[in-house]
Amino acid sequence: MPVIVRPINETMEVELGSQAQLICNVTGLVTDTVFWKWNGSDIDDPLLEEDFKTMDIPSTKKWKTLIVMLNISQVESRFYLYPFTCLAMNMAGENAAYIRLIHPAAQDFQKHMIGVFVMFTVVITCSVFIYKIFKVDFVLWYRDFCYEILPEKVSDGKTYDAYILYPKMLGEESTSNSDIFVFKVLPEVLEKQCGYKLFILGRDDYVGEDVVVVTDENIKKSRRLIIILVREMLKFSHLGSSSEEQIAIYNALIKEGIKVVLLELEKIQDYEKMPESIKFIKQKHGAIRWSGNFMEELQSAKTRFWKNVRYHMPAQRQPLPSKHKLWPPATGPDSGEKLQGQVHTPLA
Repeated sequence: MPVIVRPINETMEVELGSQAQLICNVTGLVTDTVFWKWNGSDIDDPLLEEDFKTMDIPSTKKWKTLIVMLNISQVESRFYLYPFTCLAMNMAGENAAYIRLIHPAAQDFQKHMIGVFVMFTVVITCSVFIYKIFKVDFVLWYRDFCYEILPEKVSDGKTYDAYILYPKMLGEESTSNSDIFVFKVLPEVLEKQCGYKLFILGRDDYVGEDVVVVTDENIKKSRRLIIILVREMLKFSHLGSSSEEQIAIYNALIKEGIKVVLLELEKIQDYEKMPESIKFIKQKHGAIRWSGNFMEELQSAKTRFWKNVRYHMPAQRQPLPSKHKLWPPATGPDSGEKLQGQVHTPLA
């Protein structure tokens, strides 16, 4: 029976696209048959070519060294899938041995590093995507549930968390949506549910006080400036026309440099008619737009709109109360008079 001296079921590192030569060394008779097979079939591929040699063994005239070389002109990726098998056979039986082509260790390491890099990139991309979607929730979660480990807040000399700048409607507009939002909804959610302290002109000032002095003093005492925007402002040019608005925006953007938050109670498509200061704030910080009807719905600080507002407000150490909801305002015939009376009633 012929004896295969080489190969001995081994692997061979070969680079993709390179040339390679596989050698099958067999000790046997000249009449023995030696050949290569790949993927269970005889060699029949333009990239594979067999070459045969026979050498005498000096110690004996009966046995010969049979060498069959398999030349691979170009190693393709498919050649890594199955081993190349050398078969030696005669009437007494047969032997077989194989050589499996593998990628060089450096190339395997490179592929491993590429895989790690791709996986790392996917993880980072997914993390950034998730963070962008849930960024507000993450920040609020930290504020609400980790407030015990936050350091004691150092006093910054401010009295109010936000100064509310809203359009002042006249006549029949005095009980507009903006007034209901400012005097009922904002205090119910931000003050009662979230623990913030707001300054609202018409509620927190005294009758007869100079608007210029009140605005200048209290904007300096505030950590945020919340500006309420409605479509009627474009029609009647409310914003920027009063001393309160001019002083508040001047102090916020130039003198004090406090953060400004824009709240759109309805979709405003054309900002070109807005004052340059509002356009600048919108372009730099964006705006939070209300969706729905706050006159009919119960309000909770845990809805998406109020989460976005809270995100832009200063951090509070107190957790949110468990149950605080706002009932819709009265719709009776005297509701407008009650609201108007509340707007002009000074805070004792």
